[in-house]
Amino acid sequence: MGEDKPVDSTTGGDEPSKKALKKQQKEAEKAAKKAERKAQIQAQQEITPEEDVSIGKYGETGLIQSKEKYTERKFTDIKNLKQDLEDQTVWLRGRLHTSRAKGKQCFIVLRQQSYTVQGLATVSERVSKQMIKFISSITKESIIDVEAVVKSVPSKIEACTQKNVEVHIEKVFVVSAAKPQLPLQIEDAARSVEDTDDNSLNIKVNQDTRLDNRVLDLRTPANQAIYRVEAAVCKLFRDILTSKGFVEIHTPKIISAASEGGANVFTVSYFKGNAYLAQSPQLYKQMAIAADFDKVFTVGAVFRAEDSNTHRHLTEFVGLDLEMAFKYHYHEVVDTIGQLFTEMFKGLRDNYAAEIEAVRQQYNVGPFKFLDPPLKLEYSDAILLLAEAGVTLGEEDDLSTPDEKLLGKLVKARYDTDFYILDKYPLAVRPFYTMPDPNNPKVSNSYDMFMRGEEIISGAQRIHDPELLTERAKYHGIDIEKIRSYIDAFKYGCPPHAGGGIGMERVVMLYLGLDNIRKTSMFPRDPKRLTP
Repeated sequence: MGEDKPVDSTTGGDEPSKKALKKQQKEAEKAAKKAERKAQIQAQQEITPEEDVSIGKYGETGLIQSKEKYTERKFTDIKNLKQDLEDQTVWLRGRLHTSRAKGKQCFIVLRQQSYTVQGLATVSERVSKQMIKFISSITKESIIDVEAVVKSVPSKIEACTQKNVEVHIEKVFVVSAAKPQLPLQIEDAARSVEDTDDNSLNIKVNQDTRLDNRVLDLRTPANQAIYRVEAAVCKLFRDILTSKGFVEIHTPKIISAASEGGANVFTVSYFKGNAYLAQSPQLYKQMAIAADFDKVFTVGAVFRAEDSNTHRHLTEFVGLDLEMAFKYHYHEVVDTIGQLFTEMFKGLRDNYAAEIEAVRQQYNVGPFKFLDPPLKLEYSDAILLLAEAGVTLGEEDDLSTPDEKLLGKLVKARYDTDFYILDKYPLAVRPFYTMPDPNNPKVSNSYDMFMRGEEIISGAQRIHDPELLTERAKYHGIDIEKIRSYIDAFKYGCPPHAGGGIGMERVVMLYLGLDNIRKTSMFPRDPKRLTP
């Protein structure tokens, strides 16, 4: 019988080899480490809610689709944040203007229209590091809701409109996030013209960039103020004239023939034919006077197909037009319009000082000066003033734009007013429907009014007699048949009347002392711009 031989551990048998044992040991260690890491992650997940004391106090609201009403949440306007709210908890909604994280703190500026307030979030028993990190990651211009406590500050915060208080943030939620890359920075668009002129390090936002990104540009404090002043001009125009017995009317903007003759009209397709966009509501104002409305005004779009790329021309603007019957002399109307402007200027000065100052902060212009009653000069007086300054004009010459600007400076120097009336223009430079002066065949019963040396209303006594109107139209070489409906409006008796048209955007531009009418047209239209 043979002897049993030992089994070679390297070739097989019941016991594992050393190599296999080593491999098993490594796999066991690997599994142990994996289990340990998993346990650590689970442990962290379990304790995170306890560590983040701000859970539920920050985040995104999600898309607001009017699912429910928050009647218990009352919001406070940033403009109303003052020291009398000390230690009170308030809810605010605004845009994140700027943010700056530093260590365990994050400073923000919250903006609501033209008003700003400084906010502060600090790590504490109620505010976590995670919440600070979240606040610092919110993109500029995002709309956020903030719950905060109002606190007085020891020294004024010059960078904000609310200088005597700040808010200590306890909750913050993003309502609508802005994209990270903005085509322009609000701080740059809002910077004073003096800062951009004097400091080459400051970015100057050009006009086309502003207009291409108008929604952002309109958020600056100056623009917020400009369009509130513009709204005030319309409101004052309506309120003042209504108080004087005027009736507001609404006139067609699609018409069958050019309002004032000439080729400066936009043609539009009208079913199987063509129509035109109204250059003026004048015909309809006059028809309302012939229909015994006595005093009328209208506020509406006016269209001019003029290829004028200047600082004061638009192809579409808002016309503030008025027409008024008078008893014996067209100065009854001139004085009414002069008084309208005087009352309007007073209303702006007395009730919109904050808005005017906000514009002045960016565009440093002196206050608008006017006299009560307003200064009234005759055209011949203007010729003499210009002659004294070395500009020679004939009695029947019209004023050029440079002449008007120079005249404005001369009037300001002599009479200390930015607003004046120029009466009795030469008949040769006025439209065919202008009433001639009965005492001087070369002069007309017409007038212009000026602000800071630029015309803002052109008006006249209209010819209300169909025979004289026909005669004057023929003198100007106008085809009578093309204006037949205009002449026919006066066939059945019409009171003597006068009026004028005012460019709203131009009034706001000149009152605030701005250099371009595109700054006072929210979405301007000119020969080169049809968007946005």
